Amino acid sequence: MDANYRVDVDPVRNVVRHYLAGFFEPADVERYVAARNAAHQQLTCAPNQHVTLVNVRDMKIQQQDIVKTFGAVMADPRYHSRKLAFVVALSLARMQLLRASANRHAQYFNSIEDAEAWLMASDDQDAMSGPGSANPDRRVA
Repeated sequence: MDANYRVDVDPVRNVVRHYLAGFFEPADVERYVAARNAAHQQLTCAPNQHVTLVNVRDMKIQQQDIVKTFGAVMADPRYHSRKLAFVVALSLARMQLLRASANRHAQYFNSIEDAEAWLMASDDQDAMSGPGSANPDRRVA
């Protein structure tokens, strides 16, 4: 249909950036997963030590079977990141994302800049500030 996705890797900073938009069919999810898997081959860090930014601001409401499929994709521990940030729009699609990512520790943001700042902050700094304590209006979940 009108699914659009991109997976980019910064192997120096070990950041994986995902962009997902539109309406996904099962074949679109399969192609996206293949792109994600190939992108992870470019990482230079140890497994699960990268950070991930997922921009889903332009994603449409998905069919429930696709939401479940994305949930299973995100549950695969081989691709878990040290930190996971979603950039979301305030819409019903956000609620689907919250359901699909229920098994993952993630933060949700309104802007790419805020998400990247959180991802690139040291883990010690993030633990000290805690979810929502610094700039609570920038996080949305």
